[in-house]
Amino acid sequence: MRMERVSVESKGYFGEFGGSFIPEDLQQVMNELERQFLKYKDDPEFIEEFNYYLKEYIGRENPLTFAENLTKQMGGAKIYLKREDLNHTGAHKINNAIGQILLAKRMGVKRIIAETGAGQHGVATATACAMFGMECIIYMGKLDTERQALNVFRMELLGAKVVPVTKGQGRLKDAVDEALGDLVQNYKNTFYLLGSAVGPHPYPTMVKHFQAIISKESKRQVLEKEGKLPTAVIACAGGGSNAIGAFAHYIDEKNVRLIGVEPAEAPTLTEGVPAVIHGFKCLTLLDESGEPRPTYSIAAGLDYPGVGPEHSYLKTSGRAEYVTITGQKALEAFQLLSKTEGIIPALESSHAVAYAMKLAKELAADDVLIVNLSGRGDKDVEQVFHMLKEK
Repeated sequence: MRMERVSVESKGYFGEFGGSFIPEDLQQVMNELERQFLKYKDDPEFIEEFNYYLKEYIGRENPLTFAENLTKQMGGAKIYLKREDLNHTGAHKINNAIGQILLAKRMGVKRIIAETGAGQHGVATATACAMFGMECIIYMGKLDTERQALNVFRMELLGAKVVPVTKGQGRLKDAVDEALGDLVQNYKNTFYLLGSAVGPHPYPTMVKHFQAIISKESKRQVLEKEGKLPTAVIACAGGGSNAIGAFAHYIDEKNVRLIGVEPAEAPTLTEGVPAVIHGFKCLTLLDESGEPRPTYSIAAGLDYPGVGPEHSYLKTSGRAEYVTITGQKALEAFQLLSKTEGIIPALESSHAVAYAMKLAKELAADDVLIVNLSGRGDKDVEQVFHMLKEK
């Protein structure tokens, strides 16, 4: 399918990144989606309903937990954990899923499609669809369906149809390809509930809007607990939804370091170059022929060759730092947080925990770190069991 640049009047850009590189028919769908989002995001009735589900269904607000044992073991800075793992369905993904499903409801759409890597967005979407009585189709790379078999069963239990994608590497990128293909074919009766802060405008802005609740809460919580803003906010970065949510209310606080942690095996922000992928421009890992490079991470949710356009801008403008952590270090952090705090983190979140452990040692005791614990590790326990057994 030939992609052409469609004018969107410079909306949806973060510096040179973002935009909308999609066919004309699909652009009309994005224009209507943007119109509806702008109409409802500040609507008192919509906000009231969204806040109701945040509290009564998702279980917000969740705690900012002082990781006292881990802090003592590392020495140096205090480590706080923003507990997105305590949300209903076990990750930050449900924040955005509820926000978008409420938008779909107002648009009168009954068929929902989504992509998923680690399965958490798929579970969140299936959950929201079950709650609101909507048809749900989830595209997931075949390799990821095998790595995250328990989440596949969860989605099916919730009434979703999970479609394994065998094209390409059978991973997250390929699932996004299939979901976009479905939308092109069925845009008249379908809402694409995109899970990360990626894709053509208005998705990156919309996902950030619904995930910004993370930093809205943590900013107030840390001021209550410490009487000051954190030295740094740390979050894992794949597509970038949990990280942009964790950063949102600190972006204008120039003294707060924003640190995104990506897998060393898929260092998009560290090694990527500006390119168009999935209808938007971002830093992208490319192979020698200029195509998106095959990636691999032990955390399926970080296994993506692109990244959100706002992260690309935060990187190139110097406002945020992006670092890499190996799968081995993440695996060690997964085990250590479990043993020291009784909290089993998702492998995605474990990358952020691993870097926080490293950074804490370099800082003073009066420094404060907030780690966004984007999800719980139940989904990864079987995978980690086999990985450790093989060793």
